Formats: sequence, C-alpha cells, structure tokens
Amino acid sequence: FFPQISTSQLVLFTSQRINSRQSSPTKKLSIVLLEIKNKENNMKAPSCFVTAVILCALGTVSADDDKYVTCGSAIKLTHVESGGKFFLQSDERQLQSGSGQQLVTAAPNNNSPKGLWQVREGHDTPICPVGTPVKCGSTIRLMHLETGSNLHTHGIRSPLSNQHEVTGFGQEGEGDPGDDWEVVCEGGSYFSGSSEYWRRDRPIQFKGTGTKRFLGSSSTVKFTEQNCGRGCPILNQLEVFARKSSDSYTQWKAEQGVYLSK
Repeated sequence: FFPQISTSQLVLFTSQRINSRQSSPTKKLSIVLLEIKNKENNMKAPSCFVTAVILCALGTVSADDDKYVTCGSAIKLTHVESGGKFFLQSDERQLQSGSGQQLVTAAPNNNSPKGLWQVREGHDTPICPVGTPVKCGSTIRLMHLETGSNLHTHGIRSPLSNQHEVTGFGQEGEGDPGDDWEVVCEGGSYFSGSSEYWRRDRPIQFKGTGTKRFLGSSSTVKFTEQNCGRGCPILNQLEVFARKSSDSYTQWKAEQGVYLSK
C-alpha cells in the first residue's frame, strides 16, 4: 500500500528543508533528495512511488519570481527540436571511444534524477549568489547533481555525428575551462542575447566559451543496436554534441527543477 502522505505535505517538507539549511547549494539539494528518499524508505513505499514523489516535489518548489532560472538551482533541460521529450542527462558510465570521459546523452525518461543539473558560476568568474537570476551572456557551469561532474566540451569528435564531444568532467564541480558555457538567450525572432535574464518559459542556448560551439542534439542521431551493439545500455537515447551552428538543434528549455530564491 502507498503511504498516507499528501503531495502538499511533502512539498512543504522539501521547501522547509531548502530554506532552513545554512550549507552550500549543492549540499542543500543533496539533503533534500536524501531526506525525502529516507522518509519514503521508512514507509516502505515502492521505488517507483519514491521517484514520482521526488520529482513532484522538485517540480513544485520554486522561487517567489517564477520567471527566471537562478544560481544554485537544480534544473532539468529538455531538447526543443526533439519535441521536448528528451532530457539532458548523465550517469557513471564512460564513453567507449574518444576521450573516455563520463557519458552525456538526451534520454526520454523525465522521472530520472540523472537529469538534474545545478547552475553555478563559470571558472574565474565572480560568485553568483544563490537565488540570483542568471543574466543572458553570463558564463556558467552545469554540474550534474548525481555524479558531481560538469557538463563539458572539447575538440574530440563525437561518436555518432562526428561533431564535438559533450561529456561529464571533473569532481564536485571542480574541472577546467572546458566546463564553461555562455548563456545565449532568445531575443526577437532569433538568438541575439538581448533578453536580460534566462527565462524558464523560453528556449535557451549554451555556447562553449573555449570551442565557440553550441550544445546540441538531434532526434535523428540516436544510439541503436547497429551503432551501439546488442544490449546497448543507452538504446534509443540521443547523442549530445557541440556544433558550430546556432539552429533548432541547439535549443533547450528549463523544465522541472528546484528553483532557489534569495
């Protein structure tokens, strides 16, 4: 049987924990996930229910001004060209070619915590206070909350589309300048960076500050048994790459997440 606890009670529990902790943003978010997990384990709820409850809480807790993505927040990014059905995600697996670094793909499972990325300031840039809206044109890192690696790109070729690799790199948010991405906001009919802050309800692009290439994916560049082998653990997931062009393949949108406020 499912535990007798309402969604509103769990969301309140999550919100109180976020606001009451005096530790770093990473530790705050980790504590929230851990404590909800422990709360449900004590009730002996099925794992699928645990996942659903966690994501319900993640999608509900937000800042007072719910228009913008803020520093310290943990977000999920959906890929626009593939219909918003694929989420940027990573885990402990390594690429079997190229750099051999941590694998990053776009996966159709929006219930997985593997798709949570924390928004942090870039290397050698001023600290972005927790809860501050992210300015267009600013440099950020996206740290994978589950593994502590940063979203990273470099000049090594990607395995399927022969563009630039996108990987997870570093530990606990510490990596190198290949982890830095410029936030390119939608302005007018195209991406000109004229908007002041990164809005949740509009497409966004990320441009590698070192390679000048855009974070991208494509619904047509998919891992299959033909290119990944039988029993492929990332079957039907999309390759994530960095490409020269700023186009429909490089548009993303912030969806579910824990949005922190000051």
